[in-house]
Amino acid sequence: MTSRPVIDDLSSFWMPFTANRQFKAAPRLLESAKGMYYRSSDGREVLDGCAGLWCVNAGHGREEIIAAITEQLSTLDFAPTFQMGHPLAFEAAAKVAELMPAGLDRIFFTNSGSESVDTALKIALAYHRSRGEGQRTRLIGRERGYHGVGFGGISVGGIAPNRKTFSGALLPAVDHLPHTHNLEHNAFSKGQPAWGAHLAEELERIVTLHDASTIAAVIVEPVAGSTGVLIPPQGYLQKLREICTKHGILLIFDEVITGFGRIGKATASEYFGVTPDLITMAKAINNAAIPMGAVAASRTIHDTIVNSGAQGAIELFHGYTYSAHPAAAAAAVATLDLYRREGLFERAATLAPTFEAAAHSLRNAKHVKDVRNLGMIAGVELEPREGAPGARAYEAFVKCFEAGVLVRFTGDILAFSPPLIIDEEQIAHLFKTVGEVLATVQ
Repeated sequence: MTSRPVIDDLSSFWMPFTANRQFKAAPRLLESAKGMYYRSSDGREVLDGCAGLWCVNAGHGREEIIAAITEQLSTLDFAPTFQMGHPLAFEAAAKVAELMPAGLDRIFFTNSGSESVDTALKIALAYHRSRGEGQRTRLIGRERGYHGVGFGGISVGGIAPNRKTFSGALLPAVDHLPHTHNLEHNAFSKGQPAWGAHLAEELERIVTLHDASTIAAVIVEPVAGSTGVLIPPQGYLQKLREICTKHGILLIFDEVITGFGRIGKATASEYFGVTPDLITMAKAINNAAIPMGAVAASRTIHDTIVNSGAQGAIELFHGYTYSAHPAAAAAAVATLDLYRREGLFERAATLAPTFEAAAHSLRNAKHVKDVRNLGMIAGVELEPREGAPGARAYEAFVKCFEAGVLVRFTGDILAFSPPLIIDEEQIAHLFKTVGEVLATVQ
């Protein structure tokens, strides 16, 4: 491997979702990765407990994906998909479609989860207009929801700091369902909590307030990730589906995190047995090797929009220069083949009980107020430090990194979502290290 020069000046890179001054005073740099481990700039191995950013499901440095990208770049580095195409775009779409619920097999490629969300919202609006109900413009999100950082995504999203700075420029016709997080009823639940399905009925109140004829779509994460791992109560998603169907409202599942094996199935839709009208995805679609996202739409939605346009006219005025970029498509084909060949979705389902037990071993650890999990996702919520929300989890995050384990933190919640190639010994080491760290955190 070619050595890189030491970077002395960190000032030029304005880092995303980072306390820049704090980080640059004591940077944490990752220089390489293989399998389950990163290597830090000081030469230490760091166990990846969060698959990068919920995205490297097959582990790091997979040779099959590298080879596919390398070959593609040497063959066709770029091709437009506006009024043109290239074979891998169609092959990648077909492979993604195979993993989607029946009927959701029309794939629109994007470059990120944020773009996927904004694309899905625009498709929902276009669908209703195409069928003669253009007055359906209202969008319903959920409190504590995270749907990326486009103006559409932060409008339907429900994380206050993400919205505050931009509050004067958000989409106007948006409302929010209540979130489902309630520790009084659901603390330390294993899998789906028993309490909370009734919260879906708040959609009926919103329908009464605005009238169903004005509402285009409801968007939720089946399992909310970035807000701190909120697991849907038993029956909650099913009730949302029933209410949306009753009122002709489209249901969008944001599966940027839950897609491609994270909870033991290709999609959370498959896991829960609830089929939405649109699914957003990104991250693990190609193991995060190259930026890529997508929206899976039902044939009904696709055909309604496409068939409503005049012959020879563009039906949906939307897209990106890099939609189905050849190298990203090559990475997706290689990744989806790898998932199938190695049975990684099934592996995740098999490992889930071990992962659950290890996560809940922290129940009595210092500062822990809740542990929750589903599949290969877990959240450990800490009691906040008085007057300094988030500070305790940040300290735990830093100390875990120093101890050779990478975890995520959001607020005072530690989040875990390791690559699906993790083994039982590594799972035990991950949570044992976190427990030891928490014992030292003030």
